[in-house]
Amino acid sequence: MSEVVAVIPARGGSKGIPGKNLARVGGVPLVARAIAAARRVPRIDRVVVSTDDADIAAVAVEHRAEVIERPARISGDEASSESALLHALDVLEERGVDVEALAFLQATSPFIDSDALREAVDVVLSGRHDSVFAAAETHGFLWRRSPEGEAVAVNHEAATRPRRQDREAEFLETGAFYVMRSAAFRRTRHRFCGSVGLVVVPGARAMEIDDAWELEAARALAPLLEHPTAIDVDAVVTDFDGVHTDDTASVDQDGTESVRVSRTDGMGVALLRRAGIPMLILSTEQNPVVAARAGKLAVEVRQGVDDKACALQEWAAASGVPLGRIAYLGNDVNDLGCLALVGWPVAVADAHPLVRASARAVTTARGGHGAVRELAERVLEARATSAAATAVAAQQKETTTS
Repeated sequence: MSEVVAVIPARGGSKGIPGKNLARVGGVPLVARAIAAARRVPRIDRVVVSTDDADIAAVAVEHRAEVIERPARISGDEASSESALLHALDVLEERGVDVEALAFLQATSPFIDSDALREAVDVVLSGRHDSVFAAAETHGFLWRRSPEGEAVAVNHEAATRPRRQDREAEFLETGAFYVMRSAAFRRTRHRFCGSVGLVVVPGARAMEIDDAWELEAARALAPLLEHPTAIDVDAVVTDFDGVHTDDTASVDQDGTESVRVSRTDGMGVALLRRAGIPMLILSTEQNPVVAARAGKLAVEVRQGVDDKACALQEWAAASGVPLGRIAYLGNDVNDLGCLALVGWPVAVADAHPLVRASARAVTTARGGHGAVRELAERVLEARATSAAATAVAAQQKETTTS
């Protein structure tokens, strides 16, 4: 059967931002964000990442995409995206895949609109257009400079300033995605092949990342555009101070410390434990109060850890849980290394700004005031949703076969 295939070209080399395609926005590598956007479109049958980089390939596999090794001859700065797409189609043909429509996604567009992508696929499959691309509506007045340096109006008369509502809309190509009929693309060897149409995406999702400033802007924008609820993981790791506590301590005249914890957080841990979800408390501090709280919660603890990221990797390997299937809840800069490793980096509401910027999700509760419980409930919500979906699929399969 013919398929709709999404191809994401992702080179390892980048002069502007080293390792750009693996840079995280909203706690997720850019290439993984593109994979997720494609996977949310039901009519896309296969997602492929074309890359020359082993680290990008590993992330692609982790996020359930196929990998096509991109030859060095089409991996340089001068290589076109079209060359990578044509190579991918050749490899897929060798693998016996009949590609009817090709969706070309760019990882440097961090906020790909899956609904618009779905619309573009539908338009191409319906035969209305051979090529469809993402565009943002604009009513801007455009200018260019003449060779003499004079400003020249492009899409308007300089002496006439009509109101926005009186001007016909124009559309800015965003670069986020292009969907093409495979045969037309092969024939023309260009993304704009045959009859060309467009789908409109919100202006807020039209960002492309070409430099470090745009990367930071995308990270700042992510929490405003994305509000993930369910957190689908197989294990939970948390910091202690500032997560299970409010990051304060009382010290008596003998130097003995005590901290304040939340009973609701304790119930959250108990719910995770009952669901069979492994949990670890990872703390830089070496303090009896940490061990006492972990013992009370009946969870594993590692404290007095200088390199928390290394300790996390060791624990994950020993537990047999991939880092991409772990949620880490932190609050301060010594958590950044761990947050960069896991699939679900999570920050408490009152976390350090750098931690919030690195997080895929931020709790509404502050550390020591229910943040752990909130994370636990979101993990259990994802598990319940997955179980329900599996049950429905099994029932449908039984109905079909009976």
